[in-house]
Amino acid sequence: MYNEVQFHPQDVSLKDSVFLITGGAGFIGSHIVEYLLSHGAGKVKVLDNLSEGRISNLDHLKHHSALEFTQGDCCNTELVKELMQGVHYVSHQAALGSVPRSIKTPLATNEANVTGFLNVLNAAREADVKQMVYASSSSVYGDHPQLPKVENQTGNLLSPYAVSKMVNELYASVFNRTYGMQVCGLRYFNIFGPRQRPDGPYAAVIPLFISAIRSNQPVHINGDGLQTRDFTYVENAVQANIRALFPKRNDAMGKVYNVAVSERVTVLRMYEMLCDLGGVAPQAIHRAEREGDIRDSLANISSGGEYLGYNPGVRMEEGLRRTFNWFLNNQ
Repeated sequence: MYNEVQFHPQDVSLKDSVFLITGGAGFIGSHIVEYLLSHGAGKVKVLDNLSEGRISNLDHLKHHSALEFTQGDCCNTELVKELMQGVHYVSHQAALGSVPRSIKTPLATNEANVTGFLNVLNAAREADVKQMVYASSSSVYGDHPQLPKVENQTGNLLSPYAVSKMVNELYASVFNRTYGMQVCGLRYFNIFGPRQRPDGPYAAVIPLFISAIRSNQPVHINGDGLQTRDFTYVENAVQANIRALFPKRNDAMGKVYNVAVSERVTVLRMYEMLCDLGGVAPQAIHRAEREGDIRDSLANISSGGEYLGYNPGVRMEEGLRRTFNWFLNNQ
């Protein structure tokens, strides 16, 4: 999938570099692992507790001798320190996702997303890694009304999940200023694509819709469906991670960047696009809005372009087509 694109600099070889991808058996993490192995990375260490990720996400990569998988938790201090030895680059994707889940279980969200993050961040500092990038979230914008969203303007946070991601950003900023650590964050905007799970109580909307369309079953839409999102294909998130590990500018670290395509569409329109791909239009059943959700989302991505060289190559319509076809062939 990633053989035909290159996001790291042309004059940089990955063969002598060691990478640690936390949450590397998860949706986004497994795509980052795939990119690195496709481009000849010397070693790719994966740490995943498999609470959200699935080892099957890495099955197609098992033939790579450079892949090293460890089942374990980011909160395990000694394990993380051990894995961090010899690592040059870290991409921290491990987290307990979902706004509704965080409202239901805030302590679990804090343990995974704050304690786990700080453990990885500190271990990376002690091991003197070259670069670390971590997954933040557009949820940190809270109730701020401005569109498009600009990194330095956030509002009141609306969920424990949003709090956990904002704490990540604060810790990373402090580690950059206090220790000179090369670290930056990526605020993901509704990432979707192959290997995103359609099952479970906190499944994301696009795989849920695809699953319903394929079986011609009704879909459930939260609220009126006119809320807007900056849906972002997973290859763009991979690009952002790789460009953040090998940034365009020397002063790119210590910041956070929006990862999106800077286009928004209503949930209803996204559903219609998927129905067109599936050739059926199951009944859409509206239900109450989800607690903690924002109404509209649209990112300004100019900062990522300026500092990282981020330039999303896959627009939403093409991303939906690729994703639908993947589910047809793999589920």
